[in-house]
Amino acid sequence: RLLEADSKSLRSVNGSRRNSGSSLVSSSSASSNLSHLEEDTWILWGRIVNEWDEWRKKKEKLLKELIRKGIPHHFRAIAWQLLCGATEMPVKNQYSELLKMSSPCEKLIRRDIARTYPEHEFFKGQDSLGQEVLFNVMKAYSLVDREVGYCQGSAFIVGLLLMQMPEEEAFCVFVRLMQEYRLRELFKPSMAQLGLCIYQFEYMLQEQLPELNVHFRSQSFLTSMYASSWFLTLFLTTFPLPVATRVFDIFMYEGLEIVFRVGMALLQFNQAELVQLDMEGMSQYFQKVIPHQFDSCPDKLILKAFQVKYNPKKMKRLEKEYAALKNKEMEEQIEIKRLRTENRLLKQRIETLEK
Repeated sequence: RLLEADSKSLRSVNGSRRNSGSSLVSSSSASSNLSHLEEDTWILWGRIVNEWDEWRKKKEKLLKELIRKGIPHHFRAIAWQLLCGATEMPVKNQYSELLKMSSPCEKLIRRDIARTYPEHEFFKGQDSLGQEVLFNVMKAYSLVDREVGYCQGSAFIVGLLLMQMPEEEAFCVFVRLMQEYRLRELFKPSMAQLGLCIYQFEYMLQEQLPELNVHFRSQSFLTSMYASSWFLTLFLTTFPLPVATRVFDIFMYEGLEIVFRVGMALLQFNQAELVQLDMEGMSQYFQKVIPHQFDSCPDKLILKAFQVKYNPKKMKRLEKEYAALKNKEMEEQIEIKRLRTENRLLKQRIETLEK
């Protein structure tokens, strides 16, 4: 793959690519139909993946800009693996062994698989290859991380990875995303990280769109009702795949910050319409109107997202604030439990004395 992506091999005498049986890059016949701009982009990304360490260390700013513009489809498999550091992982060697084992989550995974990208050709039909490999990756992960096991939203992320790469590679990338990108905390049974993300997002909403925030509160339209799926599936259940994949490209380089940015950008775009609607109307609007606003122009959404004010220091402060709130809640619950126990024992004592 790296050889085929080599910029030298991309520049043959007549400017077209060499044909190859299984390649990240299309054959020369396909490349002849590309515009010069696309051709240059392919050559550039070929150079990037071939000289990855150098780009990460010395050309970080340019790399970030290029990722925000979108990674070319045929380079996503290798680029995503390089971005999250999943190219050399010992866990890859365990994969075939994990598939031979049985997981307590198997029934749950089987039940949910048909609901993951039901319209996508790769996952259509009970015996489709897509459903089989998706089951394999989800089962293998549930065995290496028994605390998380299986969580429904995660199947959409794995499904997207499987559209780009073989199952062993998708498994390694998913393990990295869970370990290094805060996803594991999002998918833990307590979902404490999701609570934190919602808390931080509410603060941004209150600060940047106070009128919309007041309207949401007046209609009892909770942030979790529309934003939970944004964080749990990284917009994969919100936007059509071409738009969602652009957001995912950026997530692979910049992490969860892009979810906050895109979420706020969506609310900014739609504030005028949303403040006119009641709770039911807003629910419908989020389901039917918002998902297709950027089908023809994902760049417009990305551009708006990076105009959103996002302060990492403030987010860190909110994280501490949220942890303190949760600790206080826990202490109060413990105290309530203690008082109830004490009350019950006193009642028993009174009854005994009366007798």
